[in-house]
Amino acid sequence: MNAPERLRRGACPGLSAPMQTGDGLLARLTPIGSIMLDAFAGLCVAAKTHGNGIVEVTSRDSFQVRGLRAATAPLFAAEVAALGIEASDGIPVLTDPLSGDHALAGEIRVALAAASLTARLSAKVSVTVDLDLAADIALRSTDESGVHVSLASSPLGAVPRKDAALCVRRLLETLAAMAPGSRMRDVLERGGIDALRSAVADCLVDRPPPARRLAADPVGVHRLSSGVALGIGLPFGHSDAAALIRLADAARQAGAAGVSASPGRVLLVMGLSSATAATVAAAAEALGFIVDPADPRCRIVACAGAPICASGEIPARALAPLLTRAAENLADGGVIHLSGCIKGCAHPAPAPVVVVGRAGQCDIVIDGRASDSVTPDALPQRLADILRDRGGSP
Repeated sequence: MNAPERLRRGACPGLSAPMQTGDGLLARLTPIGSIMLDAFAGLCVAAKTHGNGIVEVTSRDSFQVRGLRAATAPLFAAEVAALGIEASDGIPVLTDPLSGDHALAGEIRVALAAASLTARLSAKVSVTVDLDLAADIALRSTDESGVHVSLASSPLGAVPRKDAALCVRRLLETLAAMAPGSRMRDVLERGGIDALRSAVADCLVDRPPPARRLAADPVGVHRLSSGVALGIGLPFGHSDAAALIRLADAARQAGAAGVSASPGRVLLVMGLSSATAATVAAAAEALGFIVDPADPRCRIVACAGAPICASGEIPARALAPLLTRAAENLADGGVIHLSGCIKGCAHPAPAPVVVVGRAGQCDIVIDGRASDSVTPDALPQRLADILRDRGGSP
């Protein structure tokens, strides 16, 4: 289905170019690595001072601040710049903050910055390294010397690790030359795989793809080679800045080193011990954050919806907390994707249960098939009934 022009997903809202939404201007910050606690608290203070105080963690490791205005957005950007947070302002190169190859991600960022490709590519183009997220180019380590490359989820082949950054640069240069402003999936759909493969033919090596890794649940305690990280979920991907400032204070008192955004709309508190992680988890739970991966709120992925987002047709964010009873009936691994409109921004991947806003109604789609259409008021009970009758397995 083609979205109406007003619903098409547009450019990414950076600090210097915030995007107009239903509740004002939206700005996005994609940090590289961890943020020191004082800088994170400063970011939240700036969000509260210059925006409406809502801070979001996206599925792609970014922070979003809402409710900025034309007069306050430059002030917000200046204050954040003064905090010294290292951030990506070009093509996003994302990796798992816990186990990803950060050195390789850094090499790719340097290679892409030198290529000056951003203006010729879609603002949505992204690269992932050892991360289970949909991307235009996804790299996954096969061993210490090899990397497997996929384009829009379609396998391309393996390259030596030393050539990985060059390979990514050539692929994106080819994309920009073949279809400026497009995504990899667009080129693949037009039969362009041969041209893309030719661009990196001298890098490709014969190596089987790595076994698919089961993604670790980001919520909870993660034991690292040095200390412990605690994954704290933001219910439905957002929080009040004041609560995040209090959480940062608790983390600071526990001796934490910093925080990172993580896939799953999770905030990772880094540099803890087992004992201090328990202390921070208790403080986070008291503030309303998610610290248990079994919490049904983890099973609901929701966008902002109306009236927060100008494209929203239903109040997705307000409905999300009302769907926890339905989420309890989901089969293991299942999620409810609650989308305010047909764009599906919050979860651009298949989900067993999807609710889409359309003309003020909630269209319920189960396992890819239309099931029902109800009013927002009727949605919580109707969805709970559907999942209960199906035994939780669509």
